[in-house]
Order: sequence, then C-alpha cells, then structure tokens
Amino acid sequence: MTGILALVLFAARAQVANDNIENRRLLRAEEIITSTTTGCTVQRGCVDERLTGKCIEYHNDQWFEFRPPATGMYYVNIGGQHCRDVRGVQLVVLTGTPCEPATYRVLSCTSLGTQDDLFVALPNLQAGQPYLLDVDGYLKDFCGFKLQVSRQARGVPAVLAPAVPATIPATSRIIELAWEVPDSLATALYCRVLRREQHQFRAVEIRREPITRDTYGQRRATYALTDTLPGVGQYIYQIMAESDDPATPPTILKQLGVAYSQLRPSMPGTVAAGAAFLDLPLTNYPRNAYLTFIVTNPQNGNRLRTVSLTNQAAEARKARLYAQPWLDAGLRQVAVDVTCRPAHGLAYTDHLLLPLSAPAY
Repeated sequence: MTGILALVLFAARAQVANDNIENRRLLRAEEIITSTTTGCTVQRGCVDERLTGKCIEYHNDQWFEFRPPATGMYYVNIGGQHCRDVRGVQLVVLTGTPCEPATYRVLSCTSLGTQDDLFVALPNLQAGQPYLLDVDGYLKDFCGFKLQVSRQARGVPAVLAPAVPATIPATSRIIELAWEVPDSLATALYCRVLRREQHQFRAVEIRREPITRDTYGQRRATYALTDTLPGVGQYIYQIMAESDDPATPPTILKQLGVAYSQLRPSMPGTVAAGAAFLDLPLTNYPRNAYLTFIVTNPQNGNRLRTVSLTNQAAEARKARLYAQPWLDAGLRQVAVDVTCRPAHGLAYTDHLLLPLSAPAY
C-alpha cells in the first residue's frame, strides 16, 4: 500500500514532458490539449525577461510549438483553468530558434490574471512557420488548463483588466453602467455584462442585453444597466458585444473597476475612524525599480493582493492598499513578498511581515 501511495504522489507532482523546450509539444490546429504548470521549472537560458518587460515573470513554464496549416488569423484559446490562486496562467507567443533568446521575436505576451476562458488573437500567421508558445503560472500560480490554437475564438478577449480605484470605496451597492455599440459592429446581436469580485476565480454573467432597433429600423446605439453588488469587495465589470457567428469573436466595449465598503465617511472628503490601509514600503527600494508585492495571510498563506509598480512618484498611490476587510477578518499583520528589479543591477527578493492598524484621525 505504501508503494502504491508513493507512486500516486509521484505521478501527481511529476513534470509534464514539455517542461523543457527541447521536448516542446507540437500542437495541431483545432486540437484541444490538457496540461498543468504544477511541478514545472524554468530553463533560464531559454528565456529573457527583457524581451517581455513587465508582462511576465517566469516561474514554472512549459513549451509548445504550432505550425499553421494555412496563412491567416488564429486564436490561442485557454480554458478550463483550475488554479491554486486566482491569477491563472500567462502566455508568450514568439518566433526564433528554440533556446536562443537573441533570435526571439515576441508576437504576444499576456498575463491573464483570471481563470476565465480567454483567447489571444494572433493575426497573419504564416503557413508552415514554427511558432513557440510558452505557458507559465502567473505570479507562481499552479494551474491545470486546456489549450487550443484555432480559427475560432472561444471565451472572452484577453485584455488587461482596469485597476480598481485607489480612492476610498463607495458606500452604495448600486452601480450604474452605460455603454455604446458602434456601427462597425453590424453583426453583433447582444451585449454580455460580466462581473467578477477580485477574489473570485471566474466572472459571472449578470445580464445579456439584446441589441435592438427603433421604429425606423435604426440600430440602438446606447444602453444602460443598474446592478446591485452582492457584498463588500472590489469588482471588475466587462461589457462585450457578441454575435451567434462562431467566426466573429466577441468585442469588449467597456471595462470598469469599482469598490464597495460598508464604512461611511464621517463627512465629505474624510474617512471614517477605523478605515485601515496598508502602506507598502517604497522607500526601502531604489527609485525607478520595478517592484512586485505579493500580500498573503501569514496564518494560511492565502494570497490577498498583488501589486506591481515602478518606484516613482507617479505610481506611489498604488502602494496604499485598502485593508479594512483584512482587519475585519481578524488579521493584525500580513506577509509581503517583494521582488525588486532595479534599473541597474540584479533582482532580489524580501520577505516582510507588516502590521495592520487603523489610522488616527
């Protein structure tokens, strides 16, 4: 029995065969494959983060190769994600000689930041040319996922989500949404409205609004919706125009980040006593360094927030995090892992334990 258990544990943790680039998996058009980033490592000599800038940090990547059977538009569809954290996977698509970064040309770099089903558009791929796909767990996330390169897009477009406002959260659960459908989307039949709280794995569709015409046959251009937030938190809205034609991918019309709290300001322009914030220690690090802060619950390791910024005055406001929900949950301190990439010199990491306290007013 012990031997069987050890074998099962080994299989669960074993690396996929394409962990190394020389064993990259060949993808056929329309084929759907299942894989996982768990147990994967990084061949540092085969990647160069200078090519992708702030888009990606390599932790547990794996490699694929795709050769289009015909020239044209293709979509990388990523779905069925099941991850340890919320962040999902990240994807780099490039050309060049495998494991020779000096020859690489990056076509697309996407950090998904969600476990929604998503697609990345790759226009004008050339028939027979090899394209390399590198999939990695975003910010050390471990994920199982499905991957496909197809002529048809599936899911929602992989675009950067809007930032939740750094100001004091609203005290009303009522959110007013308004958007327009341009004439260029003549085949669109309806708009989908998605909402996701930042700790949720996937977005929820809250409305499917038909695109209508007036009595003169003209398409209605403007739409509005009133939504009620289900509870305290930080939310992302996405509004997309879609059709029933599988050859026409969805188009994002609007994205919006909002925050809601039950704390009420004592007077306009002030914050009620007990509103807690966490100020990340920017002064500990060189100016113009690129910093990534991963805030976790020190009791169980659960991730609470991830913030990436360049250490300069224009981005300093990102370093003040609204922390009242953490304080309300009983936390009095949080663990913070910091990765610092100076403008000159080698990257390094710090592991901090920072207190939470309500400011005095």
